[in-house]
Amino acid sequence: MSFIQDLKQQYKYGGIVQKLIFWSVGISVFLFILKGVFSTFYSMIIPYIGLSGNWFSALIKPWTILTYAVAHAGVWHLIFNMLILYFIGNLFLTFFNQKQFLTAYILGAVGGGVFYILASLFWQMGILVGASAAIMSPLIGLAFYAPHMEVRLALIGRVKMWHIAIFIVILDIFQLSSSNFGGHLAHLGGALSGVLYIRLLTKGTDLSCVFDKLVNLFKHRQGAKFKKVYVNKKADSQTKVTEDKNKQQKIDRILDKISKSGYESLTKEEKDFLFRTGKD
Repeated sequence: MSFIQDLKQQYKYGGIVQKLIFWSVGISVFLFILKGVFSTFYSMIIPYIGLSGNWFSALIKPWTILTYAVAHAGVWHLIFNMLILYFIGNLFLTFFNQKQFLTAYILGAVGGGVFYILASLFWQMGILVGASAAIMSPLIGLAFYAPHMEVRLALIGRVKMWHIAIFIVILDIFQLSSSNFGGHLAHLGGALSGVLYIRLLTKGTDLSCVFDKLVNLFKHRQGAKFKKVYVNKKADSQTKVTEDKNKQQKIDRILDKISKSGYESLTKEEKDFLFRTGKD
């Protein structure tokens, strides 16, 4: 299986965190290349992807309150955000489902964008890009839900979630006086969105139902459903039915393995089997 085919399989059968990473990396790398090769064209299209620091411009381009989260200012900005997204995404899914993670992520992007637009009423700012505000929502939301859960951090050791949350929020508050005032304010908007969402969720109100249609765009295919088969008395027809049933059972076992341990846990034989099945 080629590298490109392996990436296609990872996207097809990966979870929501993996798909968000694919989209962010794909769009950001495209913009990096565009900025380096066709800087004029990049300057023309970035205002239609990033969130404008001019409140009127942001209001007439409402889609940018989401699209800004898949674009990044530089390579290190992208790498750092994707590492945090992968880390917090897997922790969040320990307690909640993928639809709820996507909801928290989207609400974080929207909350951060709203804070940024409100700030633009009083201060002059540039174009906002980056997934940081969106990531802050599930991160701080999880710390609110399970504050005493411990995670192991490199070079630091075991740390409780509420320690991480407090450190990040205080850091953003102190950096409100920096040149990236709008970005840090957006982080706080994302954090507040995460807390409010988890608060509602624990009270029995799950906003994720609003995003059902969006979730369907990210869901991996669960395997083709059985077609109605008219069985006759011929032996070859019985054999075909048995083969189809065994094939479907194998697909279901592999998909269960992916949902529990991720695509990378598959053996080469299992990956090749999924690839051949997808081409049928």
